[in-house]
Amino acid sequence: MKIGITGQSGFIGYHVSKTIKYKFEKFNLVTFHKSYFEDIALFDAFILSCDVIIHLAGVNRAGSEKEVYASNIQLNNSLKNALIRTKFKGHLIFASSTQEDSTSLYGLAKKESRVFLEQTVKELGGKFTGLIIPNVFGPFCKPNYNSFIATFCHKILNEEIPEIFEDMTVPLIYVGNLTQKIIDIIQSNKEIKLEYIEPDIEIKVSEVQILLNYFKEYYMHNNTIPFFKNLFDLQLFNTFRSYIDLNKTYPIKLNMHTDKRGFFSEILKTQTGGQFSFSTTLPNISRGNHFHTRKIERFTVLQGKAKICLRKIGSNMVHEFLLDGDKPSFVDMPIWYTHKITNIGKVQLITSFWINEPYNSKDADTYFENV
Repeated sequence: MKIGITGQSGFIGYHVSKTIKYKFEKFNLVTFHKSYFEDIALFDAFILSCDVIIHLAGVNRAGSEKEVYASNIQLNNSLKNALIRTKFKGHLIFASSTQEDSTSLYGLAKKESRVFLEQTVKELGGKFTGLIIPNVFGPFCKPNYNSFIATFCHKILNEEIPEIFEDMTVPLIYVGNLTQKIIDIIQSNKEIKLEYIEPDIEIKVSEVQILLNYFKEYYMHNNTIPFFKNLFDLQLFNTFRSYIDLNKTYPIKLNMHTDKRGFFSEILKTQTGGQFSFSTTLPNISRGNHFHTRKIERFTVLQGKAKICLRKIGSNMVHEFLLDGDKPSFVDMPIWYTHKITNIGKVQLITSFWINEPYNSKDADTYFENV
């Protein structure tokens, strides 16, 4: 099945496209670029290549509310015209918002677009699904844009105090859960004209802020993995971690308590348990070249010299960190970053690993890709 995603480079588009690429080999992801909206030939070729189109592209901010409304209507009319030109008979999944029920012009543009796109696909003989999506949060969402959680994470990690203008209860869904719901719809091969996506949780803005401050205090200041009372806490924590500036933060040196016997260093305190392990690696040998989508993982070099490399999936930027067992330090692996460790010394490398869940061969959450 060939799947195309408009808005593929955006927050939700990143997660949907990378999940499809690495977790669903039976799907073939069709390339899309924003410029296609301005090029009829490329746009039509894209649509003709797709069995399913997940339409995520939209304009959240473009000046005034009227400009946001006009930009969204124009963008969705471009899609409508392309569908007509190509006589599209596939499945169009349109991402709308709970703001449809608000008085905002953005919400109005989403609703009007959903209605005329559904009518267009119906007349062409295709399938249509309109998704009414609550507030989405997760790693890599742009701060100061359209997610208060992204903004709060960024500010808290940069020693700023987020301001709460209205302490309302907000329905939230984790981007990974939304991605799975979209994939479930594709796999069902059924037409669901209107799907109200249920939030994972409804929580007050101030409660989210309290949790994020708790994460900062334990994780950033006390080198402790905090306790997660539910899955939402874990997903919020992984979101929080995605806003850490890797180059300014790592590697972090361990405290060394020295006496005549040698030294003792506490690698990690935890409120969650997990699995500790270590490996030995011969000179010039690498381990890893894989990434995780949910696991928290830490590499600590105890003996020898090592180079740790990390690359965010979908990016060409490689972060490199040099670690030396004479001055023990560690690097944490963010989710959706492929990583490896290489022995660059002349003696055996000893590395300690901690991961927040025991290894499960039936659900390893390990995907191989060279850094």
